[in-house]
Amino acid sequence: MKLTDAQLQEFDREGYLFFPGCFAKEEADLLREEAHAIFAMDREEVWREKSGVARTAFAAHTYNEAYRRLGRHPRLITPVEQILGGRLYMHQFKINAKAAFDGEVWQWHQDYGTWKADDDMPEPRAMNIAVFLDDVTAANGPLLFIPQSHKLGALEAGHDLETTSYPLWTLDRETVRKLAEQGGCVAPTGPAGSVLMFHSCLVHASPPNISPFDRTIVYLSLCETGNHIRRFKRKEWIAHRDFTPIDPLSDDCLTELARARQGQRAAE
Repeated sequence: MKLTDAQLQEFDREGYLFFPGCFAKEEADLLREEAHAIFAMDREEVWREKSGVARTAFAAHTYNEAYRRLGRHPRLITPVEQILGGRLYMHQFKINAKAAFDGEVWQWHQDYGTWKADDDMPEPRAMNIAVFLDDVTAANGPLLFIPQSHKLGALEAGHDLETTSYPLWTLDRETVRKLAEQGGCVAPTGPAGSVLMFHSCLVHASPPNISPFDRTIVYLSLCETGNHIRRFKRKEWIAHRDFTPIDPLSDDCLTELARARQGQRAAE
């Protein structure tokens, strides 16, 4: 998947791109099924809400074959290489489960704010890709973006250690209000398999999910290899230390695995 000049200009202007239905239902179904199996595991990489339901599963690409393939998928790697202008490594990989009824808030923040403060990433030559595993609607806690906020670079933030189970460098309300007055606020929604690509300085958040519908999203945080982190205080499965460039797999790598799994079930 190669971005057009118009898409590159849109990303530069707005700070994000949205691709509804980028992955087929068969591919999204496989990833969702694997995510539920991971959330049921008793692993240190799986963080939970105060209620006990899964909130985030880190580094699934290191212990699950479907997510290993997703982490090398050309539909995700190729366009980010275009935008960042170089080879990539995986800085962070997580599956965020905003569970029905119990999914908690993610406060207003910039991802680069945390990567800079905690990991000493030199520059914001990194970005996120979000892959929807469930249909994301206005009701089940969609991502909220403030378009064009990435143009301001890293903003002053405070370290929130109390609001949720996950520590985050967050922005104060007045800053968010001023940014939204300038750029507005959007909430891209779409079917499972949709993809969001967004700049690491784009200000974003998501509300609690009190609906009866799950909202699970996979995030690949991809960094240009020469911009790798310099500080290693966080656990390796949160902020990776393998800076080897990612070699993409074939475009049908997930479809191939999904059909192999279907064949195994039929034979059982």
